[in-house]
Amino acid sequence: MSAIDDAATEAAEAPEEREIEEYRPHRKWYRRADIMVPVLVLVVVYALLVGYVESPNFFRTRMEAPGGLVNFDWMWFFHLIPLMLQGLLVTIKGALLGFAVAVVLGFFLALGRRAKLPFVSWPTMAVIEFIRSTPVLVQLFFWLALERAIPGLNLSPIALLMVGLGVHYATYCSEAYRAGINSVDKGQWEAATALNLSPATKWTRVVIPQAVPNVLPALGNYLVAAFKDAPMAFVIGVHGVLFFADQVAAETFRVTEPYLIAGAGFLVASLPAAWAVRQLERKIAYERI
Repeated sequence: MSAIDDAATEAAEAPEEREIEEYRPHRKWYRRADIMVPVLVLVVVYALLVGYVESPNFFRTRMEAPGGLVNFDWMWFFHLIPLMLQGLLVTIKGALLGFAVAVVLGFFLALGRRAKLPFVSWPTMAVIEFIRSTPVLVQLFFWLALERAIPGLNLSPIALLMVGLGVHYATYCSEAYRAGINSVDKGQWEAATALNLSPATKWTRVVIPQAVPNVLPALGNYLVAAFKDAPMAFVIGVHGVLFFADQVAAETFRVTEPYLIAGAGFLVASLPAAWAVRQLERKIAYERI
């Protein structure tokens, strides 16, 4: 009987020992290499785009375009790749800068719409609905006209694209943020109030860590959409990938190769962005617990 009792005692203590062995202390996000390394890489990428990527004045091919308008020419297609990459970098620069504005501004718009004061929430809601209901191309023309109407204001085309895309997608991001904040359980808000947490602590330690994982898929979709909308800024003077395709097609009277390679450029920019968002979502999935 003593052997049976000893076995039962060991079986009862085993789960407790296993829990102790599996316990890992929680590390803050800024102490985790798997989070900080991608963040630092992203900061470096932004710095390189801002500091070193400049918009070319024109796209001039060095190879004579083959004759004919129908037959596809692979040599001509591959010759256009370096020119396409120049325009693609400009497009990526504008899209990423605009999306950085959208992510920050969208959060404050979400807070404004959730405000309990009507003179804050109603105007914010009106601005959000108005911008979401108008095309981004029309808004780019609006910002261009506004820049020309204000004396002394001289913004570059990339800056106009950053403002136009940033404000446009900030309205979409604000709705995603609002949905994520509303998804936080009511008991979490009540517990933070019962613990007498300050508003800053409540938002940074309780609300945002639970809301962000729910928001990331939507933000990833908006990032990919920003890459697809950024080339339209050629109408305000941004010499991006779509401007490259238009200029080459106008000069050589061949439209198939430049537009197909421009479409391939969209994939080169959008697919890594979507993959990075999925990886980020997987990394911070523990915050859902």
